[in-house]
Order: sequence, then C-alpha cells, then structure tokens
Amino acid sequence: MDETELLKKYNSLYLEIIMKYKEYIEEQEGLYVAELPRLVTPADESVKGLASIISSKFPDYSYEENFGDAAQLSYEYIRDSITNVTLPVQFWLRPAQTINYAAGDLFDKAVLLCSMLVALGNPSSKIIIVIDESRRSFVVYFEFKEKVTAINIEKGAGTFQGREELLKSLGVSDNGEASAYEFNDRMFVDIA
Repeated sequence: MDETELLKKYNSLYLEIIMKYKEYIEEQEGLYVAELPRLVTPADESVKGLASIISSKFPDYSYEENFGDAAQLSYEYIRDSITNVTLPVQFWLRPAQTINYAAGDLFDKAVLLCSMLVALGNPSSKIIIVIDESRRSFVVYFEFKEKVTAINIEKGAGTFQGREELLKSLGVSDNGEASAYEFNDRMFVDIA
C-alpha cells in the first residue's frame, strides 16, 4: 500500500471517530457568543511573529504611513497561504493554530486577520458576524485615516465613510431579521 492510500485510510478512520464523538466535542468546545473575544489573540507569539514578517516588508514600518498597506498584505497572506477547510464539527481554532496548520474556515481566517491587524497597531480592528436564515458572514473592519475599511475573506476589501454605512451594506438593521455581533480582543457587542 502506498503512502497516499494509507493516508486516505487514516483520514477515513479519523473522520469516523470525529463523527462518533461530534456532539461531545461540540459540547466541550462550545463558546457563548459573548466569549468570542477570547479567540482574538494579538499578543500571541505566533501572531506577533507573523505581524513582524508583514511589517518587515517596509524599510521602517510606521503605523501612520504603512498600516493600510500592511493590512492589505495581511489579507493577501491569509487569502493565499491559509487553506480554507471546513470541518464536520464545530471547532474553534485559535490564530496560532490557524497559522501552524495553515488551514481554517472563514471564521478562523477572520479571527486571525483581526488578531494580526491589532498586532500591527490598530486596536479599532473588529470582526462583525451577521447571521440570518440564509447566511453567515464574517467581515473584519478597521478605522484608519478617517475611513472604515472592511475585509471579507472571500470577496476582498471595501472602504466606507463610517461604521453605519458598513452595517447598512451588510444588511444589518434594527428590524431583527438578522443577528449581528461585533467583537475584538477587548470588547463584544450584540448590534442587531
């Protein structure tokens, strides 16, 4: 049996074990939405190391001069270097794990991006999660030079005049049709 066939058999067995204990894993792994800030870890050594690699792309990194470009490079790194993997079980990866495995789902990627942006010097960086009957979307946004930039891992970046314009573009309103949460490492707000 060649190595590829052996790996397929191991993967099948691992999947069987995971599915057998799916409920237990999800119960143990569960976080309340208000606990989501614990996942954003800009002070983690892996995150700081990756932020350092990004900032080293500039001769003398200056937040005021280079953050916008560093944010774009961070997004490109995550888009191009972190494989999109959706597990059959609800499992939260921390940014260090996403970096280590170079894999994660869209939420894991958003948490890593937010962590990196804070590590690069922007404490206004936050994740917005919008959940309704037909979708679950994640957007990382930050304020910089009097603009709001929002990054959707799948669709790219857009610029807005303010947070309210961003929320409107995401379909977040007070009518209760969607749930929306906003958080980073220091705060959590239920916004709709």
